[in-house]
Amino acid sequence: MSLLSSARRIVVKVGSSLVTNEGRGVDAEAIANWSRQLAVLANEGRELVMVSSGAIAEGMKRLGWATRPKELHELQAAAAVGQMGLAQMYESQLSAHGMHSAQVLLTHADLADRERYLNARSTLLTLMAHRVLPVINENDTVVNDEIKFGDNDTLGALVANLVEADALVILTDQRGLYSADPRKDPNARFIDTAQAGDPELERMAGGAGSSIGRGGMITKILAAKRAAGSGAGTVIAWGREPDVLLRLARGESIGTALLAATPKLAARKQWMVDHLQLRGAVKVDAGAVTKLRDEGKSLLPIGVVEVQGGFHRGDVIAVQTAEGVELARGLANYSASEARLIARKPSSEFEGVLGYAAEPELIHRDNLVLR
Repeated sequence: MSLLSSARRIVVKVGSSLVTNEGRGVDAEAIANWSRQLAVLANEGRELVMVSSGAIAEGMKRLGWATRPKELHELQAAAAVGQMGLAQMYESQLSAHGMHSAQVLLTHADLADRERYLNARSTLLTLMAHRVLPVINENDTVVNDEIKFGDNDTLGALVANLVEADALVILTDQRGLYSADPRKDPNARFIDTAQAGDPELERMAGGAGSSIGRGGMITKILAAKRAAGSGAGTVIAWGREPDVLLRLARGESIGTALLAATPKLAARKQWMVDHLQLRGAVKVDAGAVTKLRDEGKSLLPIGVVEVQGGFHRGDVIAVQTAEGVELARGLANYSASEARLIARKPSSEFEGVLGYAAEPELIHRDNLVLR
C-alpha cells in the first residue's frame, strides 16, 4: 500500500471507543502510543493533524454518570468537562515526545462560512508550519444539533479537505470494511482496497439507517467519499494495531484503503474553477503575471493595479492581466475595499493603511489555481 508512504500531510481521526477505552475514560496508554508514532512521523517531515473524539465519554466519567444522557444541555455539559481532560492528556503525551500541541474546536458552521473557513485553514497551516500538532474536536459545548454518532468521521473528512491533506486515516475498533457483517455472515470478505465513493461500499456498510448497529462503518465510508472529493485517500484501520501509523507510513497494507479517483491538484482545480461563484476580480501588472504563471508564487497586493467588484474575505475572485485576460482564480484574503487600500503597497505598510496586519498575500498560492 502506497497511500501513506508518499503522503506528506496526514489527518488522523480516532473514535471515542478507542480514546476512552470503551467509555471508561481517557485512555492514557492508547494516546501515549499514538503520540509516540506521531512524533516519529513528524520528525520525518510529515505534517499531521489529529481529530479526536472522546470528550463526552470523559466528561461522563468525571461527572460520575453511568449512562449517556439524552438531554442536549447535559451532553453539552459533559463535553465541556471532558474536553479539559482530553486536551490535557494529548498535551502531556505529545510533550513527552517533544511535540507541541494545540486544541482547536470546530463546528460544521466554521467550515461552511467562507471567511471562517479561511480563518480556520490559516490557523491550522500556521500551527503545522511551526511543528505544532492540532488536536481537533467538534465543539459539542455550543452546537445544538451536531452531537450525534459518527459525526467526527465527517469532521475528519472536512478537516482533510480544509488543509488539503494527502491522506485521511480513520482509526476505529474494527479491522476495516467487510463485504457483510462478519459477526453474522461467515462468508464475509475483507475489503483490502476499493475506490472511495463506490456505491457498493455503502451497501456493504449497511446503509445510512443502520450505522449504530454496524458500529458506524457507514459514516466512515461517507467520510472517505467526502475526503476523496479533494483528492485525499482514506485508510480505515484498527486503532490498537501495533504501530499502525508507522507501518502504514512504511507502505504496509493494514486495514481498508479507499482510494481517491481524482488526483489532489485536479480536485483542487475543479473545486476552485467550477463550483464557486466569482465575486470580483483584480488586474495585475506584468511582474505579478510572471510570478504567478512562471514561478508559482502567491499574489501580493503590490502587484495589483485595479480591483473590481465588492467581494469579501474568503470570496473567489478572478486574477486578470492588465488587458483583462483571466489568468487565475483564488480565495481573497482581503475584502475589495481593503484590497483597494493596499494595492501597489508592500506588506510593511498594511498596518498603517488598514489599522492591522494580516496575511502578506492577497491570494496565497495554496488558494490559487491558474487557468
